[in-house]
Amino acid sequence: MSDIPVDNTTLEPPTVVDVPPTPAELKEKYVKYAMRNMVKKGGKSLQHFALSAIGLMALFVGLAYLTR
Repeated sequence: MSDIPVDNTTLEPPTVVDVPPTPAELKEKYVKYAMRNMVKKGGKSLQHFALSAIGLMALFVGLAYLTR
């Protein structure tokens, strides 16, 4: 018999390491999805914006009236 050691371990394929996206890539994805969502919802986002603006103005006018 030979004196050569036998290694019976199997070679594992290299593992793929997921690299987390950079903050710039995350921002681009967020803007892309936000724009797509806004276009898909159409007038509903404009309606919500208008209601928020009117409510905020009413709050300011009300506070100005109460503190005069």
